[in-house]
Amino acid sequence: MAFPRILTLVADRKAATLTPAMIRVAREMVGGGEPFILSPGEAVDIPCPAHSFSQPSPAVLRAAFTGQSVDVLITRARGRRKGLLVADMDSTIVTSETLDDLAAHAGVGEQVAAITRRSMNGEIDFAEALRARVALLRGLETAAMERVLAATALTPGARTLVATMRAHNARCALVSGGFTWFTSRIAALCGFDEHHANTLLEADGALTGEVGEPILGRSAKRARLIELAAARGLRLSATLAVGDGANDLDMLAEAGLGVAFHAKPVVAAAIETRIDHADLRALLFAQGYPVSAFRED
Repeated sequence: MAFPRILTLVADRKAATLTPAMIRVAREMVGGGEPFILSPGEAVDIPCPAHSFSQPSPAVLRAAFTGQSVDVLITRARGRRKGLLVADMDSTIVTSETLDDLAAHAGVGEQVAAITRRSMNGEIDFAEALRARVALLRGLETAAMERVLAATALTPGARTLVATMRAHNARCALVSGGFTWFTSRIAALCGFDEHHANTLLEADGALTGEVGEPILGRSAKRARLIELAAARGLRLSATLAVGDGANDLDMLAEAGLGVAFHAKPVVAAAIETRIDHADLRALLFAQGYPVSAFRED
């Protein structure tokens, strides 16, 4: 029997262990082949036959593991390892929203966070929301950016994701609706090949309350994915994109493998491939990498 698809189960290492019983349930649900353990207790690949109306949807499979902190990912068996990674930064590669953290230093944290929530849920235009939030930062000393950076944490698995993909000849780009001041530093910390973002304007040691134009937002993220793939001579099917907010939707839909990572409701509803529990290592498991192939630097 041919198995053109792969069902990958990934457990949140901090909250769950993937058991033989869980693997057996999933295999029976999809009529799958012999499981291949990617990481004991953490991740497994189960070959799946061609899709049919009798097979459960990803939503049904996820429901089977409700309350068990296990992610369910279905990918094509062919071409799983991607040659390009395009990743969002805020709430994806890092655990926080750097603009919201800047706003807290300016004393306008609640105002800016409220706009951020609406923007990331797709309730208001991203560019409009960005200009409105940055305007509230007018007069904030640029030294606040250093303090925000010092308190910013990488998402677990971020360095491993980038190092492993680069070790296997993939190009990795950080593409953010945030700011180059942060992306340049986070990209260097994680080992990304390049970074793209917006520019915070400053003068005399303080922010002017303006952002450089044109703004890198939803459509620009998609365009950058396409440009980077073309520059590498890759088909879009050979690309991986990951993000959490509404401004990531277009690039997630365009990529060969678009993954919603701990995503906002509007994104989780639109993107079938989701990571709701595990860390960024799950993106490697989704490409069929066993833990023995992981790189840390």
